Amino acid sequence: MIIKNLTVRFGAFTAVDDVTLEIPQGAIVGLVGESGSGKSTLAKAVTGLVRYTGEISGADTRRIQMVFQNPYASLNPRMTVGASVAEGLRLPRADRAAEVERLLSLVSLPGAVAQRYPRELSGGMRQRVAIARALGARPELLVADEITSALDVSVQGSVLNLVRSLREELGLSMLFISHNLAVVRYVSDVVAVMHQGRLVETGPTEEVVDAPRHDYTRSLLEAVPRLGRVS
Repeated sequence: MIIKNLTVRFGAFTAVDDVTLEIPQGAIVGLVGESGSGKSTLAKAVTGLVRYTGEISGADTRRIQMVFQNPYASLNPRMTVGASVAEGLRLPRADRAAEVERLLSLVSLPGAVAQRYPRELSGGMRQRVAIARALGARPELLVADEITSALDVSVQGSVLNLVRSLREELGLSMLFISHNLAVVRYVSDVVAVMHQGRLVETGPTEEVVDAPRHDYTRSLLEAVPRLGRVS
C-alpha cells in the first residue's frame, strides 16, 4: 500500500502534513513519535475514520482493519467474545463457530474463551481478542495503534511476539504505531519517524536505529538508553 501526500487538517490546525509512506506487502512498518506527533491521526485517516486529502493506493480501503489502544473500550461488554469476533465474519451462521475458534487459535487463545465476556479477561487476552476480531475481516492491512501501551509490562512482550508470529504465519501487512522506539524496533522491518505532523526519517529498521539522520530520531533513541541489538 502507498500513502501519498496525505494531509489532515482540523480547521486551521494541520495534524498530518503531506505524508508519503509505502507499506510493502507482508511487511511491518513501525510509525514512531511522541504523543501529539500526528501518528494516530494518520492511522485514522488510513482506516477512513477522519477526512484527508491525498491518495491511498494499492489496497482495498474496505479491507483495512484497526486495533485500538484500549481493548476494553473497543469490545462490546454486553457481547461474548465469540459474538464479538463473529460480528464481522462474512460466513453462513453455521460456519461461524468454527471460524471463531480458528481465529482465537491464531492469537493463542483456547476456544472456550468464546463463551466469556470481556470483563472476565485480562488486558492481554482482551487485546488478543481484538486482534482476532480484526483478522476475521481478512484484512489487506492491519493498523495497530499503540496496542501494547495500555498493557502491563509483563504481558507486552507476549503481544509483540504474537504480532511477529502473525506476520510470519499469515504474511500480514501492518502499520504498527507506538511512541516507544524499542517496541517499534522489535517488530518492524521499516521505521518511519513522525514529528509535528511530518515524516522526518524513514528507512530499514536497523539503518534508522544504528545511524539516525535526524536530530529528532536521535532524541527518541536517547530516551531508551539501553536499547540493544535484538537477536
